[in-house]
Amino acid sequence: MVVVAGLAVATPSDHFTLAWTHSVEKVEWREDWRVDSGRLRLHQASVMGSGAGMEPPLEAVLRGGRWVWHPDMVMEEIVLARSDFTDDWRLCVDGHCRDLPKEKGQTRLRACP
Repeated sequence: MVVVAGLAVATPSDHFTLAWTHSVEKVEWREDWRVDSGRLRLHQASVMGSGAGMEPPLEAVLRGGRWVWHPDMVMEEIVLARSDFTDDWRLCVDGHCRDLPKEKGQTRLRACP
């Protein structure tokens, strides 16, 4: 289960994807997360292109038109900033995506025990 903007979101698995469109390059970025021992682990990241401060790291490989890499970063909480210049964040679970609630400022995600 993941807590989004103060609301518990029950998910059928411990995996979820955050997706958004880059404000300058207008390409999709994805991060695949796992709930692991009460924390959030970034398992995989991918982007459709590069430029404007979003260059993939050297270990990234091109797969199906996306640069893909495995950061393996662990976080207690994910803080999502909002922008008036892009579409909002999308939360995807088991292939089903939905926009996160529109909130001014930031949205925070964390694992729920």
